[in-house]
Amino acid sequence: MVRFERWIAAAALASTLLFQESKPPAAPADAGNMGGLSEEEFAKLHTIKEEEAPAPKGTMVDLADGSKAYLTLPEKWTPGGPAVLVIHEWWGLNSHIKHWADRFTATGRAALAVDLYGGKSTKDRKEAGAMMKAVDEKKAVATLLVAHAFLKDDARVKASKRASIGWCFGGGMSLQLALAAPDLDAAVMYYGKPVADAAKLKAIKAPLLGIFGERDKAFPPALVAQFEAGLKTAGVASEILSFPADHAFANPSGGAYDAKSAAAAWTKVQAFLDEKLPAPAKK
Repeated sequence: MVRFERWIAAAALASTLLFQESKPPAAPADAGNMGGLSEEEFAKLHTIKEEEAPAPKGTMVDLADGSKAYLTLPEKWTPGGPAVLVIHEWWGLNSHIKHWADRFTATGRAALAVDLYGGKSTKDRKEAGAMMKAVDEKKAVATLLVAHAFLKDDARVKASKRASIGWCFGGGMSLQLALAAPDLDAAVMYYGKPVADAAKLKAIKAPLLGIFGERDKAFPPALVAQFEAGLKTAGVASEILSFPADHAFANPSGGAYDAKSAAAAWTKVQAFLDEKLPAPAKK
């Protein structure tokens, strides 16, 4: 199993090194308007120059283990509502992930984006791969558990329900948090490293939504099918969805971005969270 998981990690690295950082295509005007921010509007946040980008809505906070995270709250927020733990890709906690966290506040949920790289982020693929490989998974999971507790205990949040979401490296870590936190209320993983062992998957108590690309070379359909079968055998409430796209198709900052698939996936994520983590009714 260790050799198998190492192969998965190597395949993921090899695949992501093929991605281009070209300007992403414009999203269609009818790409959807989930969470108060359409896919087109979301994509535009990643094509404008850094100095022209809107300022983050949230603030950096200190977690109990000494790490930092980005906390962002809805404009009319009352502590006690639902919250989402956001886990970055292999690039680190950058503006793209902060925009994702801000996007959740438009749905009436608080969001906390963790930093598993100790303040580092990059736009260089080789450096990103090196930083990802340097992560101590046990320490990373410990940080996620601290962040998970923060959402429940911090006076600014006091979350009634908590979910996790991540992409690529973060998608795999969202799954790891689900394995480690029996009180997690929901988990979403975008094209992250699967776990096929049903015996391990039995530890998951949260309903899980997996998002994958049919043309993903890192986590191909056959591997995703094994993951889905393992979840079923383990009795985990789960839904695995595949879209006609490549790895990292939901990131407007990268060349693999697929606006149509990204919008369709976001619709599914919203429906999943609305069921498992309903936001307070607007007054």
